[in-house]
Amino acid sequence: MIELDADLPAELVPLSWLIGVWEGTGIVNYAVGEETRNYEFGHRLSFSHDGLPHLNYTAYTWLLDENLTPLATETGYWRLSRAATEGDPGPGLLTGVGIQPFTTARSVETLRNATGGFDIEVSILHPGGVSELYVGQVKGPRIDLVTDAVLRSVTSKEHSASTRLYGLVDNHLLWAWDIAALGQELASHASGRLARVE
Repeated sequence: MIELDADLPAELVPLSWLIGVWEGTGIVNYAVGEETRNYEFGHRLSFSHDGLPHLNYTAYTWLLDENLTPLATETGYWRLSRAATEGDPGPGLLTGVGIQPFTTARSVETLRNATGGFDIEVSILHPGGVSELYVGQVKGPRIDLVTDAVLRSVTSKEHSASTRLYGLVDNHLLWAWDIAALGQELASHASGRLARVE
């Protein structure tokens, strides 16, 4: 059973099953040219909130070798996709003006899409100079995402598109990530199974 934090903004209720720290393992299986890279890794990710209508996201992975060699990190924000109103803060440090929108369960319900889910936007930043903007939906304990944009610095490795899938199955967070990178078409890249540890 999931208990909701009394301070949880109403807009985060559809994503509330993600909140916490998750840990487990995953597998990379991705072809690069004539070579297929295949290995297992450890994975820890965290979803939290700070009272604003988005989830804070961090992920850390490491190789399951003798030294537990660090592999990758990423950070980002997850939120329901909706038009900004005058009551929303921003841009920058500007405060919202007037009534804050979508502060009740009833008002959040008006954001449901035609399939009964909620449209979402996810921003993920990688330290290697790649920033991904995903769009998709959360429908119950399942999230489907596809990149709307991938921005790369001139020093980053080539990466042009991604999809991600998350689902809550038997109290475990299962996920899969497909990428188009290093000259390859969109293909399966990594997947994993995580258990809530906090």
